[in-house]
Amino acid sequence: MPEARKSTGSPTVRRRELGALLRALRNMRGLTVDQVAAELLCSPSKVSRMETGQRGATQRDVRDLCDLYEVTDAAQRDHLMTLAREGKQQGWWQSFSVPLPHMIYVGLEQEATSLSVFHSSVIPGLVQTADYTRALHQNAVPRFEDSAVEERVEERSTRQQILTGDNPPQLEIVIDEAVLHRPMGGPIVMREQLSRLIKETERPNLTFQVVPYSIGAHPALESNFTILEFAGQAPTVIFAEGLVGPIYLERQQDVERYLLVLETLRRMALSPQDSVRLVAKVRDAYTDE
Repeated sequence: MPEARKSTGSPTVRRRELGALLRALRNMRGLTVDQVAAELLCSPSKVSRMETGQRGATQRDVRDLCDLYEVTDAAQRDHLMTLAREGKQQGWWQSFSVPLPHMIYVGLEQEATSLSVFHSSVIPGLVQTADYTRALHQNAVPRFEDSAVEERVEERSTRQQILTGDNPPQLEIVIDEAVLHRPMGGPIVMREQLSRLIKETERPNLTFQVVPYSIGAHPALESNFTILEFAGQAPTVIFAEGLVGPIYLERQQDVERYLLVLETLRRMALSPQDSVRLVAKVRDAYTDE
């Protein structure tokens, strides 16, 4: 399996960075998506997908857009062309036999400078043990083949390399206490997982808190989400997940709402030190009986 973090960066982030720049250029020229589509003889949806990063722009697309937007600076045009070329590359996460349902997320995660994760149901993937990941996927619906489960284990392991690279992201993890008490895979798996979680909190770039049962209701009781922030022009992204599939939010009002929820959870949660003590207490309560 290739290294998780490429020197050219994540193609997913490159597409979104390019899209943000193209959208800014269009707005500077006072053009609508429909007007641009008419000039390029393409559909408005193609222009929109390029601007949101859902579709990679070709170098020809960028050349035509630069001409339309009257971009004359050679360095700026070269930068846009480079983003288009790198956005067409394949990430390691696209090579699995069973496609990842959260492929866009993994591409974003690989280059995020900051990740703020809240889970109300399971240990976040970046700090999962292999056996915990296996237990999590063995009851999937529809059921995974054993080979597909092992690919999910490999995917988690490869993703976790970002925590040990030369430029690891700032990682904040907040979980509901219920996560600690759900015996995923049985007591041996849980003891190993919670020991791993305690060890991970020693990283200088990781902050960890638990929202205890005693709090009662909180604003993310039925939610799992991640706030991803990036260097450069790529916009902040909210990733939310559930049975309906992954949802990606970038609107300013959505980002502000999730940031407010995260800040509320921080205040309601135990301190990092008390959180680790709680994890250790729960871990020690898992016995073979």
